[in-house]
Amino acid sequence: MGKLNLSVAVGNYDRMRPLVDGEVQIDGVDPVFMLQDPEEIFFRAFRHADYDVCELSLSSYSVKTAAGTSPYIGVPVFPSRAFRHTSIYVRNDRGIDSPADLKGKRIGVPEYQLTANVWARLFLEEDHGVKASDVTWVRGGYEETGREEKIKLNLPADVRLENAPSNATITGLLASGEIDAVIGPRAPSCFTNGHPNVKYLYDDPQKAAADWYTRTKLFPIMHLLGVRRTLAEQHPWLPGALAKAFEKSKAVALAKLSDTSATKVTLPFVEEQLRAARQLLGHDFWSYGFEPNRHVLSRFLKRHHEEGLSSRLLQPEELFHPATLESFKI
Repeated sequence: MGKLNLSVAVGNYDRMRPLVDGEVQIDGVDPVFMLQDPEEIFFRAFRHADYDVCELSLSSYSVKTAAGTSPYIGVPVFPSRAFRHTSIYVRNDRGIDSPADLKGKRIGVPEYQLTANVWARLFLEEDHGVKASDVTWVRGGYEETGREEKIKLNLPADVRLENAPSNATITGLLASGEIDAVIGPRAPSCFTNGHPNVKYLYDDPQKAAADWYTRTKLFPIMHLLGVRRTLAEQHPWLPGALAKAFEKSKAVALAKLSDTSATKVTLPFVEEQLRAARQLLGHDFWSYGFEPNRHVLSRFLKRHHEEGLSSRLLQPEELFHPATLESFKI
């Protein structure tokens, strides 16, 4: 019997390159890799289930899983993780001197249910008392008009969510002062281009994130890996094979990053950054696998349900194929 020929859509990250380049093999699989931006992958995955294996938004996948409508089943591989204290941008002429000052403001988002935004709302409420119902949310495309939520939402009655004008972008509204802040996974171009009235909410977002991690031990998960549910049912060995290969690919990438005889990324002080990350987060700072991430997933799912995004409170185990919840040891 030949290998399974599967389409695999992931971002072009260093932790994926050993797989994409063929240095690491997936047992029993002949993959066709497509390296795409998350927005494209998620849109195609949740609208049309275009891929056999793909990166998935943790939030969108949780919505679908709670509703029993996800065409994919998860594997505890987390291609994207990020602290989101760097994801809140504000006008500096609106009296927003601290996070609590966001109350009563108008905040732009590319989509309300984006994973990055769920995490940001979690720490804004827990650390600063800013609830989702304390602000007016304005939804629209970051840099292009007409972006819509990928999936239908059923939000609490006290959450005010407006659509941006059809001819406007979130970046444009922030630049012109028609909204007071933006939360999202990418920096708005007006911030990147040095707009004099746009700044980070936190004066030192990296320090704010490190302090938060020290208190909570949460390194937010953004994306997980999904495999088409019908494929996993036909080939019960497949989810485990994927978990094994993606774990090995990450290990190869980290070994290359650690070899600083000739730096592998175009950035100075890589070894110092790596050492600092391990001092703060532990040696396996970007962990895959279920047990090391149970705590992070539990906190996310609790918040997700409280926000009215998932129709019921999911248990972390429900996100993953049963065969991937434990791994063998030698």
